Amino acid sequence: MFNVTKMTILTGAALFAVSVTSSAKSHDRYVEIVNDSHLAIVSFYASNIGSDSWQADVLGTAMLPPGKHLRINLDDGSSYCRFDLKTRFIDGTSVVRHDGDICSVTQYTLTDGSARP
Repeated sequence: MFNVTKMTILTGAALFAVSVTSSAKSHDRYVEIVNDSHLAIVSFYASNIGSDSWQADVLGTAMLPPGKHLRINLDDGSSYCRFDLKTRFIDGTSVVRHDGDICSVTQYTLTDGSARP
């Protein structure tokens, strides 16, 4: 669940921590993607849980370099708050977060190693 403030995900050979910060706004679907890893993010997908496939890559042809952040609107017009999120890094590894509540978070942070306090 997205109300957990810190968690660690092991994917392939890479270990990434994902932290989420709560928001007071109940239906704001803007989320700041923060890349605190040492790898560039090359793709970011967000699909509501009612969808059978990943939607278009939010980054398009752009990349999110290490140390950078990007505020994106994940509102797809479906009125859903629960989304699956997939992040793909330049080395080919991916992090998938299932059933996250994007209406109650403001930030989604990806880091190397374990979660930060």
